Amino acid sequence: MPDAAPAKGPLAGIRVLELAGLGPTPFGAMVLADFGAQVVRVERLDHTSVAGGDERYNYLNRNRRAIALDLKAEQGLAFARKLASHADVLIEGFRPGTMERLGLGPADLMEDNPRLIYARMTGWGQTGPLAQAAGHDINYLAMTGALYLIGQPDRPPQPPLNLVGNFGGGGMTMVAGILAALVERGTSGRGQVIDAAMIDGASLLMTQVFAWSRMGIWRQGRGGNLLDGSAYFYRCYETADGRHIAVGALEPQFHALFVKTIGLDPSDYADHLNPAHWEERGATVAAIIRTRTRDEWIAAFQGIDACVSPVLSPQEALSHPANIERGVHVGPDDARQPAPAPRLSRTPGALQAMPSLPGEGGMAALEQWELESAEIDALASAGLLVAG
Repeated sequence: MPDAAPAKGPLAGIRVLELAGLGPTPFGAMVLADFGAQVVRVERLDHTSVAGGDERYNYLNRNRRAIALDLKAEQGLAFARKLASHADVLIEGFRPGTMERLGLGPADLMEDNPRLIYARMTGWGQTGPLAQAAGHDINYLAMTGALYLIGQPDRPPQPPLNLVGNFGGGGMTMVAGILAALVERGTSGRGQVIDAAMIDGASLLMTQVFAWSRMGIWRQGRGGNLLDGSAYFYRCYETADGRHIAVGALEPQFHALFVKTIGLDPSDYADHLNPAHWEERGATVAAIIRTRTRDEWIAAFQGIDACVSPVLSPQEALSHPANIERGVHVGPDDARQPAPAPRLSRTPGALQAMPSLPGEGGMAALEQWELESAEIDALASAGLLVAG
C-alpha cells in the first residue's frame, strides 16, 4: 500500500481539520480524504480506542495522518487555532457548546479565517430541546418514524445496523453540506457553519415514505407494504442449506420471470401488487425455495433478469466474482475494504494510505500545511503534541 502520496482527486488542495470523533465524523472525513482532500486528524493526547482492536485496521481513518494534541493546555489550544487558520474545512462532532467553551467555536475561528467552512456533526442538532441529550443511531431513527417501519409486524422494530443514522443520515449529509459550501465559497469568498444532525439526515431519507403515505399508497404501521418485506416478491427466503436469497421482483416482467423460474405459472400470479394475496403466496414460495440450496437457486437464475441475488456475508462479498471484477473492494489482501465511491471518470477517489496511529506521519502532514517546525518541536518537547 503506498504511503500518503500527493492527492490527485477532485478535492486536491482542500485542507480539512478533523477533530477526531466517532461514527459519522470520521466517515465524512474519510470520504473527503478519498477524493484528495488533505485531512489532518487531531486526536486527544490520551486517546484510546473506544471499541478496542487494532486501530491500524480502522478503515474509517484511511487516507490521512493524525496528530495527538493536548487541548487542555493553552499552548495546545493556540496550536489548534493556528491549524484552523490554515484550513478550508473544520469537522467536529462534540455536543453543542463544547467547542465554544474551548475557544474554538465558529465565531472564534472564523474571525481569523473568514473562508473557513465549519461542519458540526451531532445527533440532535445544535438547537432544540434534545440538543444536549445523549443518543445513538437507534434513537435518531426512532424519532424520525423510520425505525417504526422496519421489521416484522409481530416483533419489535429491528435496527438496520448503524447505516441509516450514522453514515447515511449523518456522514453523507455532512459531506454534501461541505461540498455545497465549498461551491458557494467560490462565489462569495466566505465560509459558513454547517449544522449536520443525524436526526435531520435520517428524516431526509424518509422523504419517499412520507410522500407515499400522503399519496395513499403506504399502509400505516409495520407490515403490509411493498418494500418492508411483506410482499412475497420483495423479501429474503431461507434456502435448504440455511442460507438466504434476496428477491426484488417488483416490476411485472421481473415478477413473471421469478415465479416461472421457481416452477409457478405467471398467469396465476398476475395481480402481484394486491396485498391480499401476499401472505398465502409467500408461504408457497418459501416452501419451494427451501427445497434447494442458495447456490443452486442462484445457478437456476443465472442469466435470468428476475432481480434475485444471494445474501452474502461480508466475507463472501469480498470474494464474489462480480464484486472482484467491479473492484468493489480495495486494499491489501489482509485489509480488503470498501472502495471509494462514487466513481469519477477523470479524478476518481483512491485508497492512498492505510489508517495510521496518531503521530505516524503527522509531522509531514503539518509541514504540508506550512506550519513552523520550531513551534511544532516546542510543543512536542513540552509533551503537548505527538506528531512523529
